[in-house]
Amino acid sequence: MSAKTIAATLFGAEDLRVVETELGPLAPGMVRVKFGAGGICGSDMHYFRHARTGDFVVKSPLILGHEVAGEVVELGSATSGLAVGDRVAVNPSRWCGTCAYCHEGRPNLCENIFFMGSASKTPHMQGGFAALFDATAAQCVKVPAELPFQAAALAEPLAVCLHAVRRAGHVKGASTIIFGSGPIGLLTLLALKHAGARSVAMVDIAAAPLKFARELGADQTIDISGGADELAAYAAATPYDMAFEISGTAAGLASAIRTVRRGGRVIQVGNLAGGMIELPANAIMAKELDLVGTFRFGEEFFEAVELIVDNRIDVLRLVTGEYRLEDAPAAFRTALDRSRSVKVMLTA
Repeated sequence: MSAKTIAATLFGAEDLRVVETELGPLAPGMVRVKFGAGGICGSDMHYFRHARTGDFVVKSPLILGHEVAGEVVELGSATSGLAVGDRVAVNPSRWCGTCAYCHEGRPNLCENIFFMGSASKTPHMQGGFAALFDATAAQCVKVPAELPFQAAALAEPLAVCLHAVRRAGHVKGASTIIFGSGPIGLLTLLALKHAGARSVAMVDIAAAPLKFARELGADQTIDISGGADELAAYAAATPYDMAFEISGTAAGLASAIRTVRRGGRVIQVGNLAGGMIELPANAIMAKELDLVGTFRFGEEFFEAVELIVDNRIDVLRLVTGEYRLEDAPAAFRTALDRSRSVKVMLTA
């Protein structure tokens, strides 16, 4: 049956409204989920500020949100493995399962992917910052009833970081450095520690997130707001094997290329600005660097859920604020203030 819901909907740059909308009858193979919690991601904030992220431009009203968890309230026909009342972490990726990339085991590169809360396709795929939303049964991963919705929702950003670490190759025993200590940078820190990295340094231009990184176990924190002399000194004394660029800035990528050791690897995680950027490209050749891209995640989503359920990675340590779904505009403004927040969550 049809159902009315409220949803945090973006109409343009800094024009986010919580509006009433209607869901049609539940289609076969689909599941209707009651919103439990959702995390505000960096890409959500880019959409909020600019009505775009990278090359993805908002062309029509877009319900944001792709880090979400909730409770199953209705099952469509042709679904299995779920029951009304199940708590689920929702994988925002809807892979086709039939294209060449899906068959290669790289579903994050699926030619026909739909991703919740993204303007990558037109019409846009609506997101999960809604009191009720629909997903395929395959997107819904059951979690224990005692697991907080906030923790289940953070499986998605953790999966991004697990995929980045996997793309980096053999990290056990490696000296690593992360540019950008926002939520993805901090979760990458935890993922690297889990994978056995010898050391993890964090670089940023803001003191508050670096303090948070130290509390999470960073071996070094480097504030480059006043210049990069300290960073250069560290790199000269103990060259880093791998650099993860997570800030999504050309300056961050240039610093990663300059900082990593000869023969090292740079992993581009952050969503860079659309179009052309300047970078010290010749150093990639002269230092014989591997420059590796990493995009979203594949099967790592299921690994992330397991790590959270087993409490092997405590994602709730990142949560610094919670707002009700109907207060989404205020939550976004708080999330944009890095001096006051790390990860802001929306709750039912």
